[in-house]
Amino acid sequence: MPEAGADLIELGLPFSDPMADGPSIQAGSERALKAGASAKKTLEMVRQFRKDDNGTPLILMGYYNPIYVYGTEAFAHDAANAGVDGLIIADLPPEEAGELLGPAKDNGLRLVFLTAPTTDDGRLPRVLEHASGFIYYVSITGITGTKSADAAHIRQAVERLRRHTDLPIAVGFGIKTPEQAAEVAEVADAAVVGSALVDRIAENLDSDGAPGPGLVDAALGLVRDLSEGVRNARKEAA
Repeated sequence: MPEAGADLIELGLPFSDPMADGPSIQAGSERALKAGASAKKTLEMVRQFRKDDNGTPLILMGYYNPIYVYGTEAFAHDAANAGVDGLIIADLPPEEAGELLGPAKDNGLRLVFLTAPTTDDGRLPRVLEHASGFIYYVSITGITGTKSADAAHIRQAVERLRRHTDLPIAVGFGIKTPEQAAEVAEVADAAVVGSALVDRIAENLDSDGAPGPGLVDAALGLVRDLSEGVRNARKEAA
């Protein structure tokens, strides 16, 4: 994926009840769990990746239950040792993040918090207080991979966030095409694409759920197209 143009990798921790995710990632999580995926196996994937790539930032995205069961201190330690750079925990608001904040900081893990169209100026400072790495702006009120926010709305939201923080701002949820990624890249620091990639993988599975011969090329082709859209938008903006 980095060779195809991905600047940062968000790797999902499969969970049985991914409440912020839409049908595509829910189905992907079900496939992963059925195939035996777990938190420990996900960290092993990171270790294998780091044997060949020690420079691309890698963030784990998931839900708090698997981390709680694993143990917050043990998970933060093992994740950092595997080569993880940060965590996005979709169902862990800053008010409830105390158990994870300390272990994450002690092990050098960035804790990335979500902001949304419903995050008002009164709550925003609390969200940003312990945020690190970057800010993840959820551009819609809803689940991943469904509707998309318009460019004008995203621009206004990013401008508002920049008045409150110097951290980079990534925009996600509902970004599916190179054109949408390019629009985001004109105003934000990163465009996050997940469901579209999971859909591309699903399209290249056979009836038994096994990968077809063109799966890797199909997925990486989408990464290249998205990357090209982002980079062209940046050139035009410059």
